[in-house]
Amino acid sequence: MGAGLSGSACLAAQVPLSPQTQVQEPPAAGDDPPDDTGAETDQVEEAGTAAAAEPGDEPDETRPAQEPAPPQPVPRTLDDLIPDDAVRSPDSWALAGAPLGPEPPPAVPPALDALAQGGDPTDAALAALEAPELVASADAIAQQLDDFALALPEPLEADAEGEAFAQLALPELEQAVDLAEFPLTETVTLAFPADPAALPEREAITARFRQLSALAQLQREADTIPQIIARARADADLLDEILAAYGYYGSEVVRQLSGGRGSRDNGTENRDDAVRGAVRFDIYPGPQFRFGAIDLGKLERLPADELAPLRDALGLKVGDPVLADRIIAGREALDLALGENGYPFATLGEPDLLIDHDREEGDLTLPVDPRGRYVFAGVTSSDPDFLSGRHLARIARFEPGDLYRESLETDLRRAILATGLVSSVTITPRESVPPRGEEPGEVAIDVAFERAPLRTVTAGIGYGTEDGIKAEATWEHRNLFPPEGALRLRGIVGTRELLANIGFKRNNFRGRDQVLFFDLFASDINTVAVESRTLGVRGTFERLSNFLFQKEFSWQIGAEALFTEERNRTVRIAPDAATPRRSFTIAGLFGSATIDQSDDLLDPTSGYRATLFLAPESSRSEGVQDFYLRAQLDAAAYKSIGDATVLAGRVRAATIQGADLANVAPSRRLYGGGGASVRGYGFQGVGPRDERGEATGGAALLEASIEARINTGLLGGAVQVVPFFDIGSVSRRSVPNFDFIRYAAGLGVRYKTSFGPIRIDVGVPLNRSEFDAPVVVFVGLGQAF
Repeated sequence: MGAGLSGSACLAAQVPLSPQTQVQEPPAAGDDPPDDTGAETDQVEEAGTAAAAEPGDEPDETRPAQEPAPPQPVPRTLDDLIPDDAVRSPDSWALAGAPLGPEPPPAVPPALDALAQGGDPTDAALAALEAPELVASADAIAQQLDDFALALPEPLEADAEGEAFAQLALPELEQAVDLAEFPLTETVTLAFPADPAALPEREAITARFRQLSALAQLQREADTIPQIIARARADADLLDEILAAYGYYGSEVVRQLSGGRGSRDNGTENRDDAVRGAVRFDIYPGPQFRFGAIDLGKLERLPADELAPLRDALGLKVGDPVLADRIIAGREALDLALGENGYPFATLGEPDLLIDHDREEGDLTLPVDPRGRYVFAGVTSSDPDFLSGRHLARIARFEPGDLYRESLETDLRRAILATGLVSSVTITPRESVPPRGEEPGEVAIDVAFERAPLRTVTAGIGYGTEDGIKAEATWEHRNLFPPEGALRLRGIVGTRELLANIGFKRNNFRGRDQVLFFDLFASDINTVAVESRTLGVRGTFERLSNFLFQKEFSWQIGAEALFTEERNRTVRIAPDAATPRRSFTIAGLFGSATIDQSDDLLDPTSGYRATLFLAPESSRSEGVQDFYLRAQLDAAAYKSIGDATVLAGRVRAATIQGADLANVAPSRRLYGGGGASVRGYGFQGVGPRDERGEATGGAALLEASIEARINTGLLGGAVQVVPFFDIGSVSRRSVPNFDFIRYAAGLGVRYKTSFGPIRIDVGVPLNRSEFDAPVVVFVGLGQAF
């Protein structure tokens, strides 16, 4: 009992002493208790005796036994704590308040209750401390503390698991990080570390989150609070994924919901405003993980000189940040590099990233099997009678023995489709000779295709400012003389031109993009300055740029022979005074060479291009034989100024050397004016005129143009506005002079399409003559130059 009291005294030191309570100090051990006890002690003993009732005694009638309440289920989630009434009708539940429960039973002092139940006196003494009137005095408590003795328990056996658990290092608490808010929408706010160095990718993360966020797509309505809560969880997971994609695998995202129904208590009268909420995401990125190891499987076995370009293409090194986008891009680049460095059969597995939080590193495994290096062997065709393997090898841009490159295989497929003879092409590399030691193997290129319809009939009708109204029809068999030997019949009927033409054309003649033409034609052409009736034959061999393959250097050579009856037009004199036609027999050679360093064939924005044309000819008319040289140089340059404007300029110089102008057929002379010349003047409207004002053409020409091609935001940026200025002069003599110089300015509009810009130019002559219109409109395809 003494020990129990001493223990109770120890507990009693934590409760305030009642000033009315007096407790007799207990006698020393072995002494008899004093005969006189105070009234207070007698009351305690009586209470103890009354409480220690016999087991057979009847229960107190004044204190009926109460049935214990049944156990309540333990909620497993926070949502289980929300009553059903609050979900069905939040407003009604909030106004109703908490439900009233039954009155709690009167409190019974712990000491009396313990004794009444027949408990241990020591426990009763301990419980008595809860009754202030039974607390011992300070002197009694001190004496009991001095006499207190506690038996030591038996020592426990050593627990290895417990000792290991005790040695675990506790995580260091994160230091406080200052955050800066970046509102995304009215609903979403992102809080990043205020120091930009803590998260350099903040803008990229924000942009990606904006595109994928469920909250950012939520429409603001009166009942969006539940949706905000649900979407906030999804967006928090999204931010974790985005941060991990940038290497922050130890990041923490804390979401906070603000606003909501509480705003109704702050004087908000509009219920729509009262229920609006917002979410703030506090982002703690932590350290950025870096690559600890990069395993490329069998690729590591390649020689150093072969492995180096492949590793450079991967673009990942140990110590670099672990960025998911770079892993994906690196795998694609490595796949492409394998195909471009002689590995047609290489295989790549999916990347596997192992994250180690202790090292704050990620180990990347990308299984790669190069499966041997190869060179090209040859090309085989699935239909050699239609397109032989020999012809397909001419089209290919590789030779046997060249290192295999997948881009050359793709280029061959595009070239075969461009012939128009096939509807589909499948190219399969096939091993013909396996690699041996350090010697590469050989791979054959098997080409399988389906024939396309070979006969084509086309017809069209149109109008051009220089050609007038005309209708055109063409029939063509594109492979009448295999391989790629086409026969074409063509006819034109128009206000200014009549034409009948039979042509033979062989594409890819003895090489890629080389074309052989033979044309037999008869024409009757009436332009502004010339009327001619011609029968001729022409042959050309050329390598020119096309829409699929723009070439840096192209050329053309040819020969022609024709018989023509011509005269300059005499529209301003009486019909009965018409000038008679002159007959010319002309034979000559011609050729051109072009250097093209521009970035686009129809709509260049940078670079330059230049073309030189030479044509030595022999002409016989009215018994007079003449030899002369026609020469022309065209050059153009393009320069982008900012993102919206392209400045373009061109020059042209031409001359006819070796013959008197009167002995040169009118159709071979030089004229200025038109949509590709000096805009503001009609086609062939610039140059010398006779005494009746008819254009006669000249023997020398100089032209220059400058324009600004300004992009606009109209129709999705497809519209350009083009102010321009042109100048040109045509001379009678073969040496240029400025006797007939003309200036023009104007404004054009370009509408960009997939096949090039549609051009409309409105030109105004600045020094027009009586024969020139005040305004001239030109319509065409492509830029003016």
